[in-house]
Amino acid sequence: MLDNKPALSKVTVMHDLMKVVAPYRWRIAAALLLLPVSAKISTVLVPLLRFSSTLFNELRDMVFSRVTQRTVANYAQMTFEHLHLLRARFHARRRMGGLLPDIDRGTAGIAFLLGAGLFTLAPTLIEILLVLAIITSRYQAWHAGFIMLTFAVYTGFTVVSTARRTIHQRRVNRLDSSAKSRLADSLINYDTVKYFTNGTVEARRFEDIMRHWTKADVANQKALFALHVGQSAIIACGVAAIMLQAGSDVMAGRMTVGDLVLINAHVLQVCLPLNALGFVYREARDAWINAERLFDILHERPEMEERPGMPALVPGRGEVVFEHVSFSYDPSRPILRDVSFRIAPGATLAVVGGSGSGKSTLARLLLKLYPPAGGRILVDGQDIAKVSATSVRAMIGVVPQDTVLFNDTIGYNIAYGRISASQEETIHAAKAAHIHDLVTTLEKQYDTEVGGRGVTLSGGERQRIAVARAVLKNPPILIFDEATSALDSASEQPIQQELNRLSENRTVLVIAHRLSTALDADEIIVLEQGRVVERGSHEELLSLHGAYAPRGTCSSVKTWRSAAASRA
Repeated sequence: MLDNKPALSKVTVMHDLMKVVAPYRWRIAAALLLLPVSAKISTVLVPLLRFSSTLFNELRDMVFSRVTQRTVANYAQMTFEHLHLLRARFHARRRMGGLLPDIDRGTAGIAFLLGAGLFTLAPTLIEILLVLAIITSRYQAWHAGFIMLTFAVYTGFTVVSTARRTIHQRRVNRLDSSAKSRLADSLINYDTVKYFTNGTVEARRFEDIMRHWTKADVANQKALFALHVGQSAIIACGVAAIMLQAGSDVMAGRMTVGDLVLINAHVLQVCLPLNALGFVYREARDAWINAERLFDILHERPEMEERPGMPALVPGRGEVVFEHVSFSYDPSRPILRDVSFRIAPGATLAVVGGSGSGKSTLARLLLKLYPPAGGRILVDGQDIAKVSATSVRAMIGVVPQDTVLFNDTIGYNIAYGRISASQEETIHAAKAAHIHDLVTTLEKQYDTEVGGRGVTLSGGERQRIAVARAVLKNPPILIFDEATSALDSASEQPIQQELNRLSENRTVLVIAHRLSTALDADEIIVLEQGRVVERGSHEELLSLHGAYAPRGTCSSVKTWRSAAASRA
């Protein structure tokens, strides 16, 4: 988990940030070097006239707003694209409800660091230095010395106290992400919560997280209180010391009352920006902590990171070969052990086996979602590890067992198989998947929203949309991960016939959780504990009286086959 990783160094983060803002360097220079300086000079030289200062500040914000907004937008875009590049293992272990707050806080933190942080820190320092120069040139060094001592003590206290407070801030962020993750996870599983009447259990679990969050936030506020009080006390002591010294000089005749008034004005002019400086530093540290998680995500390397300029897979007839492939999600638990097979161009290979035998893993490896631990996978004689993942996936269509849809329209979800498809092509694919008739009964037809993850449709309807996507993509290689598992027996036959038609002249890998989908395959391999223990046609495997035979002779297979024959 990212929580266990060491935080990125500030140098690394700043280097990344500078690369993103580099295209706007002239705009930054104009805003940073000219406008804030001019604004602060105007403030120092003409204390009673604030118009020029306000004007310059507003001009600065207008010039720099494009830098801030474009940088935030670029980081959001970079994070979005990077998350799609990350390994399936990363997404499997991350909770999406906790990931989104990390991204929101990160982009907000970057905006602060570029905006208020950058353009308050530099101008405030300039203002303090200008006031010190005026006091040093006109009055005794004692006065400037008191101001510098106050500044040094204030800075040291702020840095140390803020560093201690960051521990609390990180814990608050972590618990906030955990709370949002729990909330999202519970709502996504709304039906399951209702099935088992565990609403009270969910509420208690969420309450427990919020209780810890409350304690962490209160501790954070206590640390903030101590920081504020300490900063105010240091400023008060510094001002008192300076004014006592100035008063002593007036009594001794070394200064006039007018000088005392001027020193008082200049001291107040230092104290206000000094207080602002402490606020900005404090908020900048918080913004930095908020951005840490975003930078951690951006530095998470894809498991199958591809070299720039990797060649594309050259399309061929669709031959697929696994050569001595081994794989494990966890080194202590091997999933595939020395698996070898070949699917000839236009042939269908079915894989059967018990739960956890590694059937679905074969599909994930072929799609380059994971790299094999040993061996290699060839498509048309080309090692897929040496070609781009995009070109490999472009040649493969997938009909998964559990189809999850976008929270969009039926038409959009079908056309996702080929974004450039026309309305007529989308409808043709829907007819082929036997879902067009259902769509035409709906009020908005293909513009009907399917809800989050497609919850307004049944499992069978979602699976038909998956079939329509594959029809629309029209790839040379197909993967059916038990493509009819969510269909009833009446619906299964026409869909299976369409899948058979779709499979013609294509290379097909069938992940068979039930044998009815494997009976007509050109070859069937049987996996047990990650090894191929048998292979052959349905009849050949039955004659072996081995691991496959009990499955292949079960009554459900006979019933399915007789029903198929009667329909034929």
